[in-house]
Amino acid sequence: MRPESTNEIVVRALRTQQGKNVDVYAFFLYGSDVTKVADITRIERDDNDEVKGFQRREIKNHVRSIVDYLNSDNPLFPNAIIMALGDNVEFKQSRGPNPNDLIEVSQSGTLSIPVLPEGHRAAWIVDGQQRSLALAKANNNRIPVPVVGFVSPGVELQREQFVLVNKAKPLPTRLINELLPTIDVLLPRDLANRKLPSELCDLLNRNPKSPFYNLIRRESNSSNKKSVIVDTAIIDSIKRNLRSPMGALSQYKGRYESDAVKMYEVLVMYWSIVKEVFSEAWGLPTYESRLMHSAGIKSMGRLMDHIMMRADLSLNPQQEIRASLERLKKFCHWTNGLWEELGWVWVDIQSTPHHITRLSEFLIQKDRLLSKPLQ
Repeated sequence: MRPESTNEIVVRALRTQQGKNVDVYAFFLYGSDVTKVADITRIERDDNDEVKGFQRREIKNHVRSIVDYLNSDNPLFPNAIIMALGDNVEFKQSRGPNPNDLIEVSQSGTLSIPVLPEGHRAAWIVDGQQRSLALAKANNNRIPVPVVGFVSPGVELQREQFVLVNKAKPLPTRLINELLPTIDVLLPRDLANRKLPSELCDLLNRNPKSPFYNLIRRESNSSNKKSVIVDTAIIDSIKRNLRSPMGALSQYKGRYESDAVKMYEVLVMYWSIVKEVFSEAWGLPTYESRLMHSAGIKSMGRLMDHIMMRADLSLNPQQEIRASLERLKKFCHWTNGLWEELGWVWVDIQSTPHHITRLSEFLIQKDRLLSKPLQ
């Protein structure tokens, strides 16, 4: 339960509606008041391992540069901060005659916003986190700041707006990837194509029966030392597995609906056997195992497409996968030694397109050669 407010900030505002009767307000606040009424909910996971919040971490250099500008002689601050407002804000429409030919796009009035303790505030910053922090630190705390706020007591709409508003900005890819599974709104095509791989990545990381359980480093758990695989490597690998017609998961991808359960089962089957066959290299930090490195994950993910073509035709898919990987094992040097045919010491493998392509081609060609029946 939120604590009751003993104070409030009242401003003149314009009110309109967008979407499905969502109230939207435009108003000005003093710079020092922005963080008094609004929280910044940075992304993390709660006790149930559910995504909580949505903001990126504070970028100190960015904040400092904004503060320096705000402390200059004649700062101009026309960029609006976007807030999600709780249902405890109150709007009172002004009364009075309207001029002729008035376009009734909005109503004028006053907006009352309760001032509450941090973590319980009446608003959340959807866009303008760094600017808001800078405004709170600036010497001139009376700069009028434009704000656009939409009423949204629930975090779902806030996340949707956060991702869509920041889509064209340099928002960290990993942050968007982790938020996508929590969003149900119709997304632009490029984001929609990333949602399913990110959902599968999330399942692989959270299910105790998954070979990747707690091994994938996401934006919300980047401090977890057990998380040794960067999530973008898994997501990029799955995106390739989804490509038609050769991708191992493409047969389960529909035009309007996909069989995510079956995709997940195939991923668990293949990667569980990878974990078993290369057990000495599994779960180690990347400086001890190049299998856990982005190059190793992406290369083995590409190999999956070729192995699964045979496994899907086999009466025992798991046996076919295991036999294929066992044949390859003596040619792989994930933790020590030399990849003789590539001319690489194991630790020299890097996450560059050239290295990933060469390593993938080597594994696929070896698999194709070793899987041929003896003459």
